[in-house]
Amino acid sequence: MTTTQQAKIPATQNEAWGFWGSMNERAAAAWPIAMTAISDATYQPLESVCTFLDSRHGRHFADDVLNELHAGANLKDAIHTATQRWMGWTIGRQTSKQHGIPKGLPYLTGFVIHCEIVEEAVAD
Repeated sequence: MTTTQQAKIPATQNEAWGFWGSMNERAAAAWPIAMTAISDATYQPLESVCTFLDSRHGRHFADDVLNELHAGANLKDAIHTATQRWMGWTIGRQTSKQHGIPKGLPYLTGFVIHCEIVEEAVAD
């Protein structure tokens, strides 16, 4: 990632919780990798990915990354594996009913979009 690309990555707005808070001392290194990996996988803008990572869903994503690190993966591979896993899951009937995310959508895409919609609704 070039310095120009990294400069475009929004900073976390939630250092205590979400992805950043869960990653602890690895947060600064993990943030740009996760931001670009999720944006590339979901085709969603970095601002939407930032909202997702700052949410409770971002904390769960971080837990998956930390599990991969614990299993011996390096940071980039751990984030890639977690991203692919979340893209492989699909939104089921129950989650669709609870959150209004279309059934069958990749889990990661659905929750990135969901977090953006929720943030916009709260801002209005």
